[in-house]
Amino acid sequence: MNKLNLISGCSGGGKSTLLKVLKARGHHVVEEPGRRVVEAEEAHGGDALPWLDMEAFLQRTLSLAIEDFEAARALPGPGFFDRGIIDALSGLQHLTGQVPDGVARRYRYADVVFLTPPWPEIYETDAARRHGLDDAVAEYDRLNAAFPEFGYKTQILPKTSPDERADLILSTLQIP
Repeated sequence: MNKLNLISGCSGGGKSTLLKVLKARGHHVVEEPGRRVVEAEEAHGGDALPWLDMEAFLQRTLSLAIEDFEAARALPGPGFFDRGIIDALSGLQHLTGQVPDGVARRYRYADVVFLTPPWPEIYETDAARRHGLDDAVAEYDRLNAAFPEFGYKTQILPKTSPDERADLILSTLQIP
């Protein structure tokens, strides 16, 4: 059984909050690569930001997601990713029409990917999330289509509390 579990979906759909709950319960969590890229680029005045150079941003995000994946292979138990390789590949495919050859096959998460749906009532922009809800929903629609294309099953998480979402994920994966 693959112990590397991906949580993806709509920006502002509650992924990061859900991951905080899983971490508080003692599970390994990998923070969103895109947010870390934005933080690093802003810290040193770089251009690989989604509002300046989307392709460079996605390439950096993909590289970081691959590093995260490689590091997580050594985890003693299950790990949970806040977005990952497929998110970056989907973005590159949408932007350029191409996907780096073989990446999706070499780096496989667990077969079921958990998706947070659009949730307008909790959606907020911030310094790293400057796009509006319409763009977030369009991204979600692309991801919802992309995961099956890359050979994953998706499970859409209900709009419930982070604790209830965590319970559902752990129950589905049969993790105590």
